[in-house]
Formats: sequence, structure tokens, C-alpha cells
Amino acid sequence: MCGATEGGLPLDGVNLAKEAIVQGQVLRAGEPVGNAYVRLLDRSGEFTAEVPTSASGHFRFFAGDGEWTLRTLAPRSEPVDKKVFAALGSVADITITL
Repeated sequence: MCGATEGGLPLDGVNLAKEAIVQGQVLRAGEPVGNAYVRLLDRSGEFTAEVPTSASGHFRFFAGDGEWTLRTLAPRSEPVDKKVFAALGSVADITITL
């Protein structure tokens, strides 16, 4: 067993009892989109954080409990917003399709 969530990023060294994780993958036509940007916006739409996607299209945020919006920005695509709910002790694993 490798310690990874099914279809997601490895959680080695992450104490899930103390974290609310929002992670996922950005895809276009079923293929990973590397070097896109995923923003984490709070309930009021305010910018909280931003990360680039890896070559495999993956991203991860450590968030507080509650409702968030993921805004994905990538070349040749309109921005894509997706609502997500983060909860302490759980992993919200999201696929974003451009």
C-alpha cells in the first residue's frame, strides 16, 4: 500500500485529524493540464491562495472548514469555478474539467 488516496495525491506525512484538505486534478479532454493555476476563494469570493498545477494536473490546498470556490485559470480556456466543501479530517478530491 502506497498511502495515496485513490486517484489522488499521496497523503504521506499529513495528519488528517488536524487538516481539511482540498485537492484534485485539472483535465482537458481527459488529459492532465500542467501549469494551470487554481485559486482558492472564500465564501465571499475573496482571494485566499493560489497554486500552479503539477505536470500531472494535480493541486492541493489546506483549508479551513466551510464552503470554498476553486477558480481554475489555464491558457486557451475560460476560467472555471467549482464550489467545494472542506471539513476537518477529510479530503475533498475534486476533478476540474476545462
